[in-house]
Amino acid sequence: MSTGGIPSSLSPPAKRKKVSLGDTNVIDMADGTNGSNNHAHIDESLYSRQLYVLGHEAMHRMATADVLISGMRGLGVEVAKNVILAGVRSVTVHDEGNIVMSDLSSQFFFREEEVGQSRADICVKRLGELNSYVPTTASKDKLTAEFIKKFKVVVLTSSTLDEQLQISKQCRENNIALIIASNRGLFGQVFCDFGDQFTVIDTTGDAPQTAMIASITKDEQGVVTCLDEVRHGFVDGDYVTFSEVQGMEELNSAEPRRIEVTGPYTFKIGDTRGFSDYKIGGIATEAKMPKRVHFEPLEKALNEPLFLESDFSKFDRPPQLHLAYRTLHEYIKKEGCLPKPWCKTDGDKFAELAAEINSSVIGTAKVDEVDGKLMRQFANIAAGDLCPMDAFMGGVVAQEVMKAVSEKFHPIVQWFYFDALECLPCDRSVLTEENCAPQGSRYDGQIAVFGRDFQKKLEGQKWFVVGAGAIGCELLKNFALMGLGCGRDGKIFVTDMDLIERSNLNRQFLFRPWDVQKAKSVTAAEAVKVMNPAINIVPQENKVGLETEGIYDDDFFSQLNGVANALDNIDARLYMDRRCVFYEKPLLESGTLGTKGNTQVVIPHLTESYGASQDPPEKEIPICTLKNFPNAIEHTLQWARDLFAGLFKQAPENAALYLMDPTFVDRTCQLPGSQPVEALQSVVKALVEERPEDYKDCVKWARHLFGELYHNQIAQLLYNFPKDQLTKEGAPFWAPPKRCPHPLDFDSTNKTHLDFIISAANLKAVIYGLQPHRDLDLVKNLVDSVEVPTFVPQSGVRIAVTDAEAQAANQGQTDTETVEDLKKSLPPVESLGGLKIFPQEFEKDDDSNFHMDFIVSASNLRAENYGIAPADRHKSKLIAGKIIPAIATTTSVVSGLVSLELYKIVQGHSKLEDFKNSFINLALPLFVFSDPIAAQQKEYNGEKWTLWDRFQINHPMTLKEFIEHFERNLKLKISMLSQGVSLLYSFFMQKAAREERMQMLMPDIVRKVSRKPIEPHVKSLVFEICCDDENGEDVEVPFVVYHL
Repeated sequence: MSTGGIPSSLSPPAKRKKVSLGDTNVIDMADGTNGSNNHAHIDESLYSRQLYVLGHEAMHRMATADVLISGMRGLGVEVAKNVILAGVRSVTVHDEGNIVMSDLSSQFFFREEEVGQSRADICVKRLGELNSYVPTTASKDKLTAEFIKKFKVVVLTSSTLDEQLQISKQCRENNIALIIASNRGLFGQVFCDFGDQFTVIDTTGDAPQTAMIASITKDEQGVVTCLDEVRHGFVDGDYVTFSEVQGMEELNSAEPRRIEVTGPYTFKIGDTRGFSDYKIGGIATEAKMPKRVHFEPLEKALNEPLFLESDFSKFDRPPQLHLAYRTLHEYIKKEGCLPKPWCKTDGDKFAELAAEINSSVIGTAKVDEVDGKLMRQFANIAAGDLCPMDAFMGGVVAQEVMKAVSEKFHPIVQWFYFDALECLPCDRSVLTEENCAPQGSRYDGQIAVFGRDFQKKLEGQKWFVVGAGAIGCELLKNFALMGLGCGRDGKIFVTDMDLIERSNLNRQFLFRPWDVQKAKSVTAAEAVKVMNPAINIVPQENKVGLETEGIYDDDFFSQLNGVANALDNIDARLYMDRRCVFYEKPLLESGTLGTKGNTQVVIPHLTESYGASQDPPEKEIPICTLKNFPNAIEHTLQWARDLFAGLFKQAPENAALYLMDPTFVDRTCQLPGSQPVEALQSVVKALVEERPEDYKDCVKWARHLFGELYHNQIAQLLYNFPKDQLTKEGAPFWAPPKRCPHPLDFDSTNKTHLDFIISAANLKAVIYGLQPHRDLDLVKNLVDSVEVPTFVPQSGVRIAVTDAEAQAANQGQTDTETVEDLKKSLPPVESLGGLKIFPQEFEKDDDSNFHMDFIVSASNLRAENYGIAPADRHKSKLIAGKIIPAIATTTSVVSGLVSLELYKIVQGHSKLEDFKNSFINLALPLFVFSDPIAAQQKEYNGEKWTLWDRFQINHPMTLKEFIEHFERNLKLKISMLSQGVSLLYSFFMQKAAREERMQMLMPDIVRKVSRKPIEPHVKSLVFEICCDDENGEDVEVPFVVYHL
């Protein structure tokens, strides 16, 4: 991540173009009919982001799986939602009961008027709307062995222990995966049994590591040394395969070899003495090896449990919670009901029963000492049903379902326990049996845990949700069910400037196919209003940035209790972070990347801000690697993106500006270096040299472009640096990582060659308003008729070998003579007959616009030049489109964790250890929770301060009075003063200007220097000051808020 500047938008640019759904690309899960189970093909327009997480093979395996989910309260419906969105063959939802009012605490598909009706019947229709490719049916009968046989996975979310043991036996007998899950207030449990020998094909889902080889020794333990550009990334026990090795070619066809890592650039591969001598080159690639995982049946696992840690600070808690859940089953069997919320009698009875059960346990499940306090705590909130807990555990369980059917990612072995007791108030005396008793309210599941008073507090909250995409949808659903902003004084604001696209439907579950091209924020607000009509939600379609500070001003922020970011844009996140610091508001931050997710809570005057710590910047590809020496498909794809931008966006934009803006030429000539020549050349080409009159001219241009890019430039490169070229040190010039290229001869019968011509010609046609053509025979005949002159390499052509050489070439002096010649070559605008130019903004998700066709073909042709393995359209779109892989399960988990932190903020927690930042990876699976980092303390003149502090100026001051105020009252001597990008005062400024400003009021100086008025909504100015302390040392100090 980088801090960047003020964002121009909330998320990627809003797409306002209407798209015909009839043209959706179903290239590889269904025929599109409602409820179809024909999964021979994968609908990439729907599943595209999930495909980048799971891959085609795993998705095809999922499409053969029938899943049973029993229990349709909050947890069950969360599991069902995520599994249906993922795209299994079918889902059957089972529940023998009817809706009660307290179900609405966490069940987002139930309505108050449906109380008393069948849970299964009401759920099935609304779940079925989530994905037309997944038939969804309901069952209300008792589960039988015969019925269970139909399914590949069975999920139980509200069953007795006796039922679980019986169904476990039936699943074992029929090789059916079993998952048991239960949430009780702030406690959660998951159990997995995928059989005696379950095969995991890919345990992590990460792309295989690759490394370019510098040498391989011939030894009993052959040592592979990699090029020292990048660490190899392998670990002990990994398996690797080899390719492109010269000399020791036996490795290229060998089976995967287990390695022993000896350093960041070296590893051993076993005996290589029988192989030929290594010469040069080679690539080592990690081989994903299948792993067998053994599960015990429930009956045995109860007494001999294996636990997956969820929180290392609570390492001793899983055995205690294992006992607590076991005790709860026995308690319900004996008492016929759950323990009453916060009832001391029931809590004591529960703790006594736990001790009794523990004394009779045989096996490792027996704990040395029963934690009576924890047992009473468990009993106190066991009747609770919290939406955030269901969202978290529902995502975890749904991912385990997907693992069971796809064999992708490592499953939970075998018990997983989680608790969020930190959400309870610090003063537990308010949690009385009376305060937490059922009210006949939709919030009873939450009141059972936190009480009536806290519920009222939630309802009066005002929050700002920034973004209504995947995380935004989940947060809004959680907030509606929690009752956040649902009272008379409460309110939720949500803003998102984007429209709904079809690819959103796979994980942004508030949207349906008929919502495509509607505003996300408005549609999401309408959806959650149905879930809880009491929610006071205000949807907006605004960016967050400087341009909307008149909307999101002091008055707006002053009313808020907090902000929840749901963004996929780093700049927007940083902007909102700065606003929350300025207005001293809590911020809930989160993000996902495939199966990985993270949450961060920012608390005023307690934690660091989101912007206080940043990820390292993304590594850029060197210029010369892109231009002349690519060695990986990522390089050729970036080259193709740059080529697209130059040919179809930048050059047409320059031409369009020339046509519309009379000052374009003069402004262009003021640009530094070679930019004026490049810009004017592009205009001359667009309007004179390469302007097509018809489609035939477009094909001709595309054919010449092919020759220039894939033959002529490569031939010239080889002329300058022949295959046997040596460096001045005597080493081969074309040694790894360089790949020696070869020119391509055009062949219209080669699909990739013709794809390039068709896409390039059609993009050229669209730019000039000409009719595009898709007739392959027509294009083939046209391109075959184009005469292309024979290319002869030229001497004296300089080709940059290093980035320094390339940058020096681009930073030379402007060639005034060439610029003047180009200006003379520009045709008068009036002579062009009203010509209109239509620059192309790259859009990866429209398969009818030729953009990805061009990128894929252009990249793969260059890959062929350099002997690089090509990439299919799916992989090319991921890399070139910079797509963020996404899946509904991770989003659900992250939203649940964020909402748990919101409980703590509303409770008024003030200790660092009460809050939790999190990192999760559902693939491994891994759950890491940590205390937030405290805000860094700094000091001036013995005064400690953090980023949350600021100097306040509450009455008008001249600059002289301002400076004297800091010297007199704070012992700080100001050396420089700025506001935004404007320098208002410095010790080195001219004396006349300094004396003039000393007598001016601070706002007047701002107006004078910035040459802009102060907007009417601005109620304070923010100044940054550089100071010396009382010892004359330069010292860092807080910013200054000058109130107008």
